[in-house]
Amino acid sequence: MTLSQEDKKIILNSIRDIPNFPKPGIMFKDITTLLGDPKAFDTLLTHLEERYRSYNLDYVAGIDARGFIFGAVLADRLNIGFVPVRKKGKLPYTTVAEKYSLEYGFDEVEIHIDAFGENGLTEANPSQVLLIDDLIATGGTAKAAANLIDKVGAHCVEACFIMELGFLNGKDGIQAPVYSVLEID
Repeated sequence: MTLSQEDKKIILNSIRDIPNFPKPGIMFKDITTLLGDPKAFDTLLTHLEERYRSYNLDYVAGIDARGFIFGAVLADRLNIGFVPVRKKGKLPYTTVAEKYSLEYGFDEVEIHIDAFGENGLTEANPSQVLLIDDLIATGGTAKAAANLIDKVGAHCVEACFIMELGFLNGKDGIQAPVYSVLEID
């Protein structure tokens, strides 16, 4: 299912640009205005629900923190489970971690070892998981999160992003298909 040009415009026009944030030369895409616009938010989530309804997903995994918003609402609309992919040290139970590179150093994301249930996590029948976040830029966090899903025995069916900064090639190296609602160059 593709998003109409009119619906893309509704969503894109609801996202505010903040110049020079968090540092000079960066044009920050602020989704708080999208979240506060009921028509734009519903347009986006209706599109995602229609797209993923036929995927036979078991879970939506949302990346800390804005992926939680879109992921939890989408999981509810699809009547499936939601799994948070958190920054290191934020989950209370036994976790599996994946490191990724930053401009200067490394960071880490984690999920619970049993995040996708104990049933259905077999090689023949892994849980089917959609990974979601608001933005893909350089892709380090997304790659790590997709790897975590596979590391615990589930299958990352697709990685979905509300916006993709295409000029940074962040989707390169993600081992699952990638879908971006809006591509910004």
